[in-house]
Amino acid sequence: MSANERVVLVARKDPAELEERFQSSLEELQSLTETAEGEVCKIITQKRDRVHPATYLGEGKLQEIKEAAEENEAELIIFNDELSPGQLRNIQDIAEVRVIDRSQLILDIFAGRARTKEGKLQVELAQLQYLLPRLSGQGTALSRLGGGIGTRGPGETKLETDRRHIQRRIDDIKRRLDAVVKQREQYRKRRKENRAFQVAIVGYTNAGKSTFFNRVTDSRSFEEDLLFATLDPLTRQMSLPSGFQALVSDTVGFIQDLPTTLIAAFRSTLEEVTEADFIVHMVDASHPDHIQQEKTVLRLLEDLGAAQLPMLTVYNKMDLLNEDFIPDSFPSITVSVHDSIDLKRILHKIEEVLKEEWDEYDVFIPASEGKRLQQFKTYSMVTSLTFHEDKEGYALHGFIHPDHPLKHQIY
Repeated sequence: MSANERVVLVARKDPAELEERFQSSLEELQSLTETAEGEVCKIITQKRDRVHPATYLGEGKLQEIKEAAEENEAELIIFNDELSPGQLRNIQDIAEVRVIDRSQLILDIFAGRARTKEGKLQVELAQLQYLLPRLSGQGTALSRLGGGIGTRGPGETKLETDRRHIQRRIDDIKRRLDAVVKQREQYRKRRKENRAFQVAIVGYTNAGKSTFFNRVTDSRSFEEDLLFATLDPLTRQMSLPSGFQALVSDTVGFIQDLPTTLIAAFRSTLEEVTEADFIVHMVDASHPDHIQQEKTVLRLLEDLGAAQLPMLTVYNKMDLLNEDFIPDSFPSITVSVHDSIDLKRILHKIEEVLKEEWDEYDVFIPASEGKRLQQFKTYSMVTSLTFHEDKEGYALHGFIHPDHPLKHQIY
């Protein structure tokens, strides 16, 4: 990708759409462009009831866009919407500059971010599925592959002539992904057999998930103030204040209007969420559109069938807020994950929420049964532990998951 390619952004405002929602979507497009190392030199918007089936916007507007691109020496025009193959072709003919849409931009960023074998396969699959219907008319653009935003990724063959090649590659990737998914299911099964407690961190892109993940697991997941800094799901261990051990997974950030090909491709990454026992939903409280972002995530969780899981909403980036903050969800906590005291508060709050979901217990364990004592400490939340000399053993009080196998040892 050429260093800071100059870009013109184009967005159509539907009169029915709220101004804030429109603005935040536009800002998001700008952040996405910057994440892809593009330099926004002009933004053009048009209020328009309906999309023009052939050219998306009207002729006059397209001329204006063409002139703006020439004036600003832009090499690329990005539309804040998914364009049909025909629209892409027609706009490109009029503007005489490379044109991509929001979906291609997101795919491009994903292509630059994927680290694991699986992540790379998923991105390539999404890109190919996106490309297939858009092959005709891409002739000139594709034979010059390898330069500029929206062209990273699968580009070694003469794609124009070879739909079959793409279709074969798609089938091949799907097969390989199936194998990865099966492997991941084995891991999950093993984790379930060991009754490991699973926490998934979800949230809108750039809400602070990786920062939180790194702080509580002492790991080095990629953190940066960029959209989609994390693409590959990581799972590590963390301990809660009571000593209770949990596995925590960092997931890919959610975003409004995620390209449909991507939702399908990242399904398996997000499926970690449905396997979780508990969800930490990170929200960037300082974002002007955080309520909308929160709703986007909750809607996606519902689609995944994970809406009924116990959840703590963590309103992050407290340090960037000037006025009083009113949370939208409960239970919740408002923090800055860079603050070590706040991190402890989050972990305590997770335990608090769990206590309400779990069963309370009292159990006596003879001092000779060290292994059993250790099991209770690891797999349940021990809130008090007293040694009784006369009985030579420990009295434990705590909370345990209603379905945990240890539970039958209690009564």
